[in-house]
Amino acid sequence: MPENSLADILAIAAHRDDVEQTCGGTLLKMKALGWRTAILDLTQGEAGTRGSAAERAAEAAAAARILGVSWRQALDVPDGRVENIYENRVKIVRILREVRPRVVILPYWTGRHPDHYTTSTLGYEACFLAGLAKLDTGAPPHRPFKILYASLYADVRPTFVVDITPYIQQRHLALMAYKSQYQDQMAGSGLFVPEEEIRERTFSEARHYGLLGGVRYAEPFVQKEVGLIDDLLHIPVQSM
Repeated sequence: MPENSLADILAIAAHRDDVEQTCGGTLLKMKALGWRTAILDLTQGEAGTRGSAAERAAEAAAAARILGVSWRQALDVPDGRVENIYENRVKIVRILREVRPRVVILPYWTGRHPDHYTTSTLGYEACFLAGLAKLDTGAPPHRPFKILYASLYADVRPTFVVDITPYIQQRHLALMAYKSQYQDQMAGSGLFVPEEEIRERTFSEARHYGLLGGVRYAEPFVQKEVGLIDDLLHIPVQSM
């Protein structure tokens, strides 16, 4: 792990609760394996249909405790206006140089919500800038070794899936910590999934990706690089 690192794995997302939906089970598993995990939310949720920024902050803190992350912060990028501009890239660079993760998890680069796919490009470019020695932010340069994309909501075949079977219940508890978002209420009732359906939907999605990987529940990821295998007899997932 990098010297003076605060976390080994940093998940970056546009909104509080995005990480819980797309890679919360993976963070739980990595924590169980002994790795330190962290979350950076770019916005504070002030533009959401439900809840306030203050409510979202308290809920994010509760979810972080359930996930066992060692570090979590939110930037002040305007909610609903995540833009890939230099100012925002530098904000993320400062976090990358503070946390010094080896692995960064980003949202997949296409999707319905502009904040999500913009965060993907914004995060990637910040990871590059963070390694430039002449970009002075008051902290030494640091470039993550691996960038992964959480692809749960993307219509794309994953590069790999992570078995989260032992952590599926805990992942659900972390998501449901966002009571302002997922408890039944009149605000946004036409936009949000009813509370009783959330468990069914999220478990079904995890079950689908689990079947692809030969396990019960899994979360999907994409990497842009070619994979490297040393031993053909230890490639996981049976072919037939």
